Amino acid sequence: MTRTVLFAIAILAGLAILALAPAFLGEYGLGFMVSLMSYVTLATAWAMFSGPTRYISLATVAFFGIGAYTVAVFNETLPYPFVLIVAISIGALLATFVGFATLRLAGVYFVIFSFGLAELVRQLITWFEVNITGTLGRYIFLPFETRHIYWQLLALAAVTIGIGFWIRQTRLGLALKVIGDDELVAAHSGIALARTKVLLFVLSASLMTLAGAIQSPRWVYIEPAIVFNPTISFLTVIMALLGGATRLWGPALGVIPLMILFEWLSASFPDHFSIFLGAMFILIVFLLPKGVLSAVETRLARLKREANA
Repeated sequence: MTRTVLFAIAILAGLAILALAPAFLGEYGLGFMVSLMSYVTLATAWAMFSGPTRYISLATVAFFGIGAYTVAVFNETLPYPFVLIVAISIGALLATFVGFATLRLAGVYFVIFSFGLAELVRQLITWFEVNITGTLGRYIFLPFETRHIYWQLLALAAVTIGIGFWIRQTRLGLALKVIGDDELVAAHSGIALARTKVLLFVLSASLMTLAGAIQSPRWVYIEPAIVFNPTISFLTVIMALLGGATRLWGPALGVIPLMILFEWLSASFPDHFSIFLGAMFILIVFLLPKGVLSAVETRLARLKREANA
């Protein structure tokens, strides 16, 4: 068998093992796996756009929260599949508007705008709930157990990684790489900068929105402060950068150790969790700017050169 076939078999076997996790894990362990699959999706979707273009976005929680709140609003009036379609549509529409309006920004300006977008969405929903509906917070009544949410997120994570792999094999992936290296060169090469960046931004945001929508029944009761928590955006960026935002499997590999670490920190130091989060972000940016995988490859290449010298 070829290497590609063996790789595909290994992936399918891994997915089958992960799908059987609810049979062996308790409620706490399964809840951890739900969070793990959610962040694998978020980090991979984030890296899908931000990895090649090098646009650091802190708007992840804006789309995640939109997905969750859409389910909260429509879960009693629409069938669940239609609710997911509505959530994706709203997330894609917002991403399209934001993309065409702001992707001409770069560097720190885009970072600031993306962070402000998440806060703006949270404040607008809070204002609408308080002043129009007269309430703040909604209940979600869907017949899903934790294992059902886990299976949906596992499927979404697999699809997200699959989409990332497909993009890398197409002209779109090559165009994004050129844009990330030098936008001026990309423009002179005939690449439609705005259209390409907006397309990937919308796709990335849609996957983030769907992750929030699928995970929302786990909370039962949600309000803006819960689903628009900025920690979600920062955790996503840290995980993607740790594993390597330019690598297909990098974000997923970055999620696993950090989820274990953050789970322990949030339980052991709940009042100082944000301090550790900020310190971790700084350390990763300074020590591993291209991710663990890149650092390992660089180290191995250096050892090989020394051995051949």
